[in-house]
Amino acid sequence: MYGIIDCDNCYVSCERVFRPDLNGKPVIVLSNNDGCVVARSNEAKRLGIKAGTPYYQVTQQFPGQDIAVFSSNYELYGELTGRVIDIIGKAVPAYYRYSIDECFVYLDGMEHVGLKHWGEELHEKIRRSVGMPVSIGVAPNKTLAKMASHFAKKYPGYHHCCVIDSDEKRVKALKLYPIDEVWGIGRRYAARLESLGVKTAYDFACHSASWVRLTFRNTVIERTWRELNGEDCVPNEKVTRKKNICTSRSFNGMVTDRGDLRTHVSNYAVRCAEKLRRQGSVTSVVGVFLHTNMFREDLPQYSNYLETRLITPTSNTTDIVSAAVALLEKLYRKGYHYKKAGVIVTGVTASSPIQQDLFDTDVTLLRKRRRLDAVIDRINKVYGSETVVLGSQQYTRADGGKADVFANTIRHDHRSKNPTTRWSDIIELT
Repeated sequence: MYGIIDCDNCYVSCERVFRPDLNGKPVIVLSNNDGCVVARSNEAKRLGIKAGTPYYQVTQQFPGQDIAVFSSNYELYGELTGRVIDIIGKAVPAYYRYSIDECFVYLDGMEHVGLKHWGEELHEKIRRSVGMPVSIGVAPNKTLAKMASHFAKKYPGYHHCCVIDSDEKRVKALKLYPIDEVWGIGRRYAARLESLGVKTAYDFACHSASWVRLTFRNTVIERTWRELNGEDCVPNEKVTRKKNICTSRSFNGMVTDRGDLRTHVSNYAVRCAEKLRRQGSVTSVVGVFLHTNMFREDLPQYSNYLETRLITPTSNTTDIVSAAVALLEKLYRKGYHYKKAGVIVTGVTASSPIQQDLFDTDVTLLRKRRRLDAVIDRINKVYGSETVVLGSQQYTRADGGKADVFANTIRHDHRSKNPTTRWSDIIELT
């Protein structure tokens, strides 16, 4: 049997952990730069707020409504969901983190356990320990487990845990489940299926394997069909290293100054280096892209991408930042209003062994850089992101001082504090 554990309205629930006064009230979380709605509480959904709605339209469409608004705070969300994963890891034989708010669990050897009762107890333990509500779906395969978690979240009578453990329950679930909600059926395929008269998962499952194969010629769709019919054929995931890593963002406004662009690119390069070290990898190719706002037809347009190959694969922050900044100098064109930039590292491999530069014999320097990276990572983990930064990551204020590292990068007017990761944000009792 498989299970999937899904944090209910994850970003909203994270914000409510330290704001219990918001329970039962409409809450929304915005995307980067406070652009549009990316997460909604059930109360906000009932008001009619749609995912993807621009924030300025929310205030226009729902005047007078007491809606709590938060900017995305991924540091907080990552910390709290990490605590949820820690609890899950101690409760199951094996698990695989599918996304920030979802985790597949493998329940081999737990057949003798009452899985319904087990799921309800696990939900309660997570709620008491972290303050996060979760929904748990259990079934003979992953596709049906995803379906079960949907019912656990939607219907209170399941008490946060739905188990599909018989053919009768499977058929009943299929008949109630819209085809566009099925895991593995994308929007394009869902539209095609609906045009063929397939409205529910049951309609799809009732077709023959030959019909599915001839109609779609797609192994993923056929695998989904088999799972809906009770087979277990989606392969078990293994945590694999990413082969390339990209960090990019649209600017809060447009940027023309070369120095500001250098700071943005430095920040993105630092992020890539941190991600490489986190997964125990190094990169041999660093790339940078830059482009203007394509929607501003009144302004001249420019976009470009360059990359460079490193002699020695590395995850060292200064090496990757230096390479990225050098590329930016070649990309930059004066007179343009830039809207977005990004850093991409490719040629990602394991951090050991590494082919060294034949002419670089200073092994001591390499070890010192590794230790420095490890110390900075540890400090930033204990005291909060950006506690220690490179000089190139800081913006210069008009008075010549240094501004917040991300002050000009992301707009977050409604961002909450991080009481679990920053001493400066620790909760004060009065």
